[in-house]
Amino acid sequence: MKSFITSFIGFLLIIAAPLSFAGGAGWKTDLAAAKVQAKAEGKGILIEFTGSDWCPPCIMMRKKVFSKSEFTSQAAKKYVLVELDFPRSNPNLTKKNEHFAEMYNVQAFPTVILLNSSGKEKSRFIASKYPSVEKFLKKIGV
Repeated sequence: MKSFITSFIGFLLIIAAPLSFAGGAGWKTDLAAAKVQAKAEGKGILIEFTGSDWCPPCIMMRKKVFSKSEFTSQAAKKYVLVELDFPRSNPNLTKKNEHFAEMYNVQAFPTVILLNSSGKEKSRFIASKYPSVEKFLKKIGV
């Protein structure tokens, strides 16, 4: 029985590992809540539009930049971080986020949009042009 429980827990960890980043440390997945927080804290909002399970540049940026604590800790000083994911493995999440892709006229992934604390767009760019924590932080002015 003990062996079964250990195996089952291991299986759950393997299955859950790809999902662990969504809204991971320092990231939100609710843009409306992020806007409220940003206004209250006087911060901007960084929105990352990603295809976490099908977009090679998105996967690379997650691995090299967005999942790194040195990125999230520094970026969070100036921005509320929001991940809007469009995974092929989760059509419900994709459908939930489609409105935002349309609203912000997102044409490519991974797109990053920076908003001011009032929610007005300041700039946008393709994230994979800045494939290191240092380059990305410099791009966003941190």
